[in-house]
Amino acid sequence: MTRDTFQYFRIAGPAKQCSVLLLIAASCFIAGLARAETIKGNIRYVGAPIEKKKTPVTIDQYICGKEKEPEDLLLSSNNGIRNAVVSLQNIPPGAKRNWNFPAAKMDQKQCAFIPRVVIVPVGGTVEFLNSDRLLHNVRSTGKENPPFNRAQPHARSISFAFKQPELLRVDCDLHSWMRGWVVVADHPFYAVTNEQGEFILDNVPRGKYTLQVWQESLGNVTQEVVVGDKGTTTVSVAMGKK
Repeated sequence: MTRDTFQYFRIAGPAKQCSVLLLIAASCFIAGLARAETIKGNIRYVGAPIEKKKTPVTIDQYICGKEKEPEDLLLSSNNGIRNAVVSLQNIPPGAKRNWNFPAAKMDQKQCAFIPRVVIVPVGGTVEFLNSDRLLHNVRSTGKENPPFNRAQPHARSISFAFKQPELLRVDCDLHSWMRGWVVVADHPFYAVTNEQGEFILDNVPRGKYTLQVWQESLGNVTQEVVVGDKGTTTVSVAMGKK
């Protein structure tokens, strides 16, 4: 606070004093955002080679094909893990304000949920689509959000809102191999790894965090990460079957 501001604050009435405090608080918050950094990392599989068993298809082969590749653990050529969910724990309260997630949509194409994992903020909506020329259904039995089970003909869109943070599995009962995941996030520092097992978390305030990684076949792992003034903090996390 400058000397002039202090003098103004001393002689001003309560209403003007409150306005000055609000301006100072806003300035401090904006300055904090300017110091936000980036976490860039990769998630790698370590352990024995994965045996991939294809699932035979006995229904709707004209759309689904005769067999399906397993999608519960997808690895790149250098063992990067696809569709792992990365998030930060112990987030300071003021850092939860900025949300930059794209609109959450999950399509059903060739009898698979695409993408397999979507992130939606608390209070947000996921739109389920059906691009296949056959009947699907979407079912989930979450604990924190109301369960749902809806039939979905071709080209019909169905939306569901999620009001509590949770990790939910989505199934199609008509095609038993179909599975997807909805991550309902209570802050913006979540990401899903790409085909190479890479992720980016932007606008992270400086500080010490616990980085958590979840993958549907490998479970959870955590790793401490310190975000300083380097601009970009690089991390690498290893996961394997227990």
